[in-house]
Amino acid sequence: MSDTIPMPIPIVGYLELADPPHLNVAVCTNCAAYYFDRRDACASCFGTSFATKPVATTGTLETFTVVEVAAPGVAVPYVAGVVDCDGISVRANIVDVEPNTAGVRFGMPLQLTTFDIGTDDEGRTAVGFGFRPVASGEDAR
Repeated sequence: MSDTIPMPIPIVGYLELADPPHLNVAVCTNCAAYYFDRRDACASCFGTSFATKPVATTGTLETFTVVEVAAPGVAVPYVAGVVDCDGISVRANIVDVEPNTAGVRFGMPLQLTTFDIGTDDEGRTAVGFGFRPVASGEDAR
C-alpha cells in the first residue's frame, strides 16, 4: 500500500482544480458560442475548431429555484441557480445560503467555491463546485 494521497478528481471535466479553482468553457473560434465540456461541432455554426477559455470566478445570480423534491438520497431543500459570470451563464447550486426565498436574491454577488463530494475506497476524493455569496467587504472581482 502506498502512503501517497491520491489527487482529487473534479466531478466534471470543465472544473479545473488549480490555484485558484475555476471553470473552463470551449469557445467556437468561428462564432464565439461557448460550451461546457468537450465538443466535436458547434451547434450554432457547425464549426469544428474550439479554444479553451477560463470562466470568471465571480458573478451575479440571474435566476434560481428552491428545490424541495429530488431523487432519493439527494438532500433537500437546496438552491439551484444560473450565475452570470461576465456573460457566461453557469448553472450551479448556490451554497452557504438558507435554502428559501428569503436567503437568496436576484443580482446577489457570488463567488465560485469547491467542496468535497465523497471519497472512494482507494482514497480518491471527488470535488464539486457551486457558488457562494460574496461576504460583506470581500472583493467580488
